[in-house]
Amino acid sequence: MKNKNITYMTQAAMIAAIYVVITYVGAAFSFGEVQVRISEALTILPIFTPAAVPGLFVGCLIGNILGGAILPDIIFGSLATLIGAFFTWKLRNQNRILAPLPPIIANIIVVPFVLRYGYGATLPIPFMMLTVGIGEVISCGILGLILAYALDKYKHIVFQNA
Repeated sequence: MKNKNITYMTQAAMIAAIYVVITYVGAAFSFGEVQVRISEALTILPIFTPAAVPGLFVGCLIGNILGGAILPDIIFGSLATLIGAFFTWKLRNQNRILAPLPPIIANIIVVPFVLRYGYGATLPIPFMMLTVGIGEVISCGILGLILAYALDKYKHIVFQNA
C-alpha cells in the first residue's frame, strides 16, 4: 500500500514537472487569445494513470504562475485542465479518440471568458472559443493522441503500479 502511494505521488509530481517545463519553454505561444499550449498534450495521460489528474492540475497551476498569468487565469485555467483531465480519466476505457475531448471542451468554455474578463481581450468570445479550440485540438487532439500511441507500447514500464 505504501509503495503504491509513493508511486502515485511520484508519477503526479513528474507529470506536473514535465507540464511546467513544456509550458515555460513554449511560453511564447502558450498564452493569449491565439494559443497552442503544447503541454496540454499531456492531458491524454489520465488514460494511463490516475496520478495524471492531480499532476496536470498542479503542473498547470505552477505553469500559469511562472508564465505570469493573472489570478483568474491561474485559478480558472488550472481548473479547466483539472476538469479535462478528470473526465479523460473517466473515459479511459472508452474509444481512445474520445480521450482528448474533455480538455478541449473545458478549455473552449473557460479560457475565452478568462481572456475577456481577466485580461480585457477585445476579441469576441465566440472567436476566442474558436482560436482556443483550434489550439486545443492541435495540442490535445493531435499531439495528445500521438503521445498516447507512442506511450501505449511502454505503458506497463512507464506507468507501472498505476
